[in-house]
Amino acid sequence: MKKIAVVEDEVYVRQELCSMLEKAGYEALEMTAFEDAAAQLAVLEPDLVILDLNLPEISGFQICRDLKQKTSVPVLVLTSRDQMQDEIHALKLGADEYLTKPCRKERLLARISNILKRYEGRTNLLEGEGFLLDRSTYTLYIHNSSVVLPKNQGKLLEMLLTGGEEPVTAQQLCEALWGTTEFIDENALQVNLTRLKKTMANLKMEQKIVAVRGIGYRLERSAEP
Repeated sequence: MKKIAVVEDEVYVRQELCSMLEKAGYEALEMTAFEDAAAQLAVLEPDLVILDLNLPEISGFQICRDLKQKTSVPVLVLTSRDQMQDEIHALKLGADEYLTKPCRKERLLARISNILKRYEGRTNLLEGEGFLLDRSTYTLYIHNSSVVLPKNQGKLLEMLLTGGEEPVTAQQLCEALWGTTEFIDENALQVNLTRLKKTMANLKMEQKIVAVRGIGYRLERSAEP
């Protein structure tokens, strides 16, 4: 049974959506706290998120941005905001669909079904700038082709992608590679990072690995055209 999380602060609307989803054969997950919604959703691992934009404590735009940086879960925005600029902004942040309230039940269910079909088999995929990484096989999909990364390079890229805009510490990277931070030579980490950087450069990837002084590493979009 597919799990759909409903991020909506209006109780009546949220309950109506959950009831509709359950009648349609989905498992509905009600979100009632929003400040750390992206982190909660990452733990729940729903198959789809229905997201309102007008929320207390935090904007739905921010939730969409944070969620898309950490996961590949699809997001359907359902909101009363009907301005074109809002729709464009949400789509640029990674939203997969944008519907305005009120919305007919049949239309909403059809869009949900279409999104879920598009994402079949993509639960293991992490999304970067112009590429996808299959975290189960470390297959990199880029420029209409695929490349299987060496295991250590795949683990490093996975960690950097899940970190989003936040730096990932050297300790976290060592933990991902070797399962420990004890007795690990810093040079060993640097060797693996250098290999990944070379692979990314050869593939002409839009992102590069940059060092954050005193903290660790993160991915940034390359300034090169």
